[in-house]
Amino acid sequence: MNARAHRFAATAALALLGATCAAGSCVRAQALDGTYTKAKAEGAFVLYVGGPTAPWEAMARRFEERYGGIKVSVTGGFSNVLDKKIDQQIADHKLEADAAIFQTLQDFARWKAQGQLLPFKPAGFDAIDASFKDKDGAYCGVMVIAMPYMYNTAHVAPADVPNSAPDFLKAEFRGRMVTPYPADDDATLWLFHNVVRKYGWDYMDMYMASKPNFIQGHLGQQRSISSGQNWVTFDSIFNITEPEKKAGKPVESHFSTVDATPIWPLTGAIFKSAPHANAAKLFLGWLVEPAQQAASGTWSVRGDVPPPAGFAPIFSYKVANDYIGFLTGEDLPALRKRFEAYTGPVVNAGGVR
Repeated sequence: MNARAHRFAATAALALLGATCAAGSCVRAQALDGTYTKAKAEGAFVLYVGGPTAPWEAMARRFEERYGGIKVSVTGGFSNVLDKKIDQQIADHKLEADAAIFQTLQDFARWKAQGQLLPFKPAGFDAIDASFKDKDGAYCGVMVIAMPYMYNTAHVAPADVPNSAPDFLKAEFRGRMVTPYPADDDATLWLFHNVVRKYGWDYMDMYMASKPNFIQGHLGQQRSISSGQNWVTFDSIFNITEPEKKAGKPVESHFSTVDATPIWPLTGAIFKSAPHANAAKLFLGWLVEPAQQAASGTWSVRGDVPPPAGFAPIFSYKVANDYIGFLTGEDLPALRKRFEAYTGPVVNAGGVR
C-alpha cells in the first residue's frame, strides 16, 4: 500500500470511528463499562465526606440508580474529625474508607507524601483547572466552594449590604454577625487570616467589640441567618446558601468588589489500599462528569462547564485561590491558638445534616 493509500485508509478509519464514537464517547463508555464490571463485582464502596451529609446521601442514591448493584455507604461529618479516623484505620491496617472528599486539603498532600493514595485521572481530568488538582492524579477537586458574603434580606436592605470586612463593623450589625469558630474550621481560619493580613490584627479587636456570634460548622451558621437569628456573615458557603434561598428563605449571597472572596476545591481521593477501589473510581469519575458538575449547585472544577445560573464564571470575581498553600505553608496550630484567644473554644456545636 502506497503512502496515499495509507492516508486514505487512515482517514476512512477516523471517519468511521467518528461516526460511531462521537467525541470519543465510545472509548470512554468502554472504559466505564470495564470499570463498572469490576465495581459491580465489588458490590459496594464507603465514602467519607466532610460537610453537610444529606446532599451526599442524595447524590449516592442517584449514583446507585445509574450503576445498579453498587451500594454506597456515606459517613459524613467534620473533615477535621473524619481524617483522624482514617489515619487510625491506616495505622491499624483496617481501612474502612475507600475514598474521602474533604475540605482539609493538607490531608491529601500528606497522604500522597506517605504513599497512601491511588493515582486516578478520571475522564475530563485535563479540563479541571490546574489549581484544583494534583498533577499526578493523587487527588482532584470535585466542586468549587466559594465563600461570599451572605445576608438576610428581611433585615438588611440592598443599600446596607456589606461590601468589605470593615462594613461588618457598622452599628446595625452589632450582635447579628455569625461565623464558624476560626480555630476549629480551616476554611474559616483562612478567611480570617486573609482579613487580618489586609486590615491588621486591630480588626479583630473591633470585630469582637461588635459582639459577633460563633457556631461550629457552616450549616448551623447559615441556617441562623436564614431564620433571622443572625443577619450577616463574611464567611458563607455558596452551595449551602443557594438551597436555603430556593427553599424560600430570605437569604442572598454577595461577592465583594473590595475584598477577595476565598474559593477552594472540595477535594476527593481514593486510598491505595481501598477495599473497593474500582467502585470508588467509578463514583469519582461519575462525579466529575459535566452533567453531575452542572447539577452540583456551585461552580465546577472543570473549565468546560458553565457557572450556576445568574452568576459569572468564578475567576471573573475577585478571588483568593491559594487555600492549599495556606494549609501546607502556615503554622496552623499557632494561628488557631491566636484566634481561639479571641473567640474561646467551641461551645456552640453545630450539625452536619
